[in-house]
Amino acid sequence: MRYITATVVKDNNEKRKLSSIIIQSTPNQDGDVYIKTTSIERLDKLAYTFYGDASLWWILATENALGKGTLIVPPDTRMRIPNPDTIQQYINNINNTNNSR
Repeated sequence: MRYITATVVKDNNEKRKLSSIIIQSTPNQDGDVYIKTTSIERLDKLAYTFYGDASLWWILATENALGKGTLIVPPDTRMRIPNPDTIQQYINNINNTNNSR
């Protein structure tokens, strides 16, 4: 879903790839959940737990400035889990904004 509006570009080796799409954090809303990890966690597993979809790990990474090449969340990390009822609307808004450019 997050690459629906990405364009195809060629890298320095002429390989085709999707362009990067930078997504901003969602605004804080009622229904957001805050957690503190007590052991090592994985972003994809947390996404599955809260959204029922492991592929939405990138939302948690974006919201909490995590990731950077790994899905691992260290222990004692405070995280905001955006309200699952608003995530799809947020993704749709991003796609609509990127389509209008």
